[in-house]
Amino acid sequence: MKILLSPNIKSLNESVTLKLIDETKQLIRRGIDVISLSAGEPDFDTPRIIKKYAIRAINNGFTKYTPTAGIAELKTAIIRKFKHDNRLTYRPNEVVVSNGAKHSIFNAIYALCGKGDEVLIPVPYWVSYPDQVKACGGRPVFVQPQRNHLQMDLDDLARRVTRKTKLLILNSPNNPSGIVYDRKDLAAIARLAVKHGFFVLSDEIYEELIYPPARHTSIAALGRKIKELTIVVNGVSKAYAMTGWRIGYAAGPAPVIQAMTRLQGHVTSNPNSISQYAALAALTHASAACKAMVKSFALRRRYITKALQGMPLLKCHEPQGGFYVFPDVSRITAKSYRGEKIRSSLRLSELLLKEARIAVVPGEGFGFKNHIRISYANSLKNLTEAMKRLKLFLGKVK
Repeated sequence: MKILLSPNIKSLNESVTLKLIDETKQLIRRGIDVISLSAGEPDFDTPRIIKKYAIRAINNGFTKYTPTAGIAELKTAIIRKFKHDNRLTYRPNEVVVSNGAKHSIFNAIYALCGKGDEVLIPVPYWVSYPDQVKACGGRPVFVQPQRNHLQMDLDDLARRVTRKTKLLILNSPNNPSGIVYDRKDLAAIARLAVKHGFFVLSDEIYEELIYPPARHTSIAALGRKIKELTIVVNGVSKAYAMTGWRIGYAAGPAPVIQAMTRLQGHVTSNPNSISQYAALAALTHASAACKAMVKSFALRRRYITKALQGMPLLKCHEPQGGFYVFPDVSRITAKSYRGEKIRSSLRLSELLLKEARIAVVPGEGFGFKNHIRISYANSLKNLTEAMKRLKLFLGKVK
């Protein structure tokens, strides 16, 4: 029987990162020694205080439906976090808790964008942005980076704005590049958004993972007018090692948040009740654990950046935030491995997995084909071994 799938589904690509993570796990299950540098999650365990809150919720029978937009206690903690960390003031009806930041992003795009609406996406981008836009009937419009840089070209951004522009997706700190946008550039973006009346979806999931002298600024904090056009998305997955708990949240103009809540009510209902109490613990009691993780990430960042910069075939900048490096591999893809032209970062990633037993993510998934994303959310011991394997592999590239 021929099964006719929806055109909406046919337009979507498989997540490159999730596919590689699955392939890596299959190899590891078969007993093959693979070092995974592909996963977008901390290698640390969830802090103990967070687990205690979750266990308490279970023991107290907090296992029923909650309000669709999240429990009042968690929303209060989120509002307090925005006030303290970002100098942003929100009311409860301007906050919604969802099943992860990815869910929050989809809800926001769906609430704002319809058929024919254009969504500006700076390159390189997180792999799911374009497909989420297409799933909602919108059209991704890609904004190119500055020459020899990974930060978006603001002149190109201005050129891409049309009457159909509905939304800009801004990700700072950026996945995969580690770029953090400074206040000056954010102000320029804000002026453009206000002038043309398009919304900004500010994905700030890596906010806590920033390395001095870089500092995080939320674009929504740059004035009343831009705040009225901004949906800020964040969550507990990255900063508190809670990827599997699936709690994200968004704050913004009440009409948009209420639309997101209505959509969520019909698609997933409320976020997991137990995870909501765990997220409450993260935002109120786990700052020390978060800082300890960031300190470890900073050491790894320094090590892996120096190691990659010491390999002649690679060009690599030091990331300002997150836990990824995004080296330029164009010198490698122009060469051959054992007589085979490498040609692309996708093929390079396949060869690294097969020959060097290192899992990385090809740049094609991020709209930047001459780069690979390497996660340093792994132990220094594993990172050291991975760099040895990479160096050995590159020695065979001709």
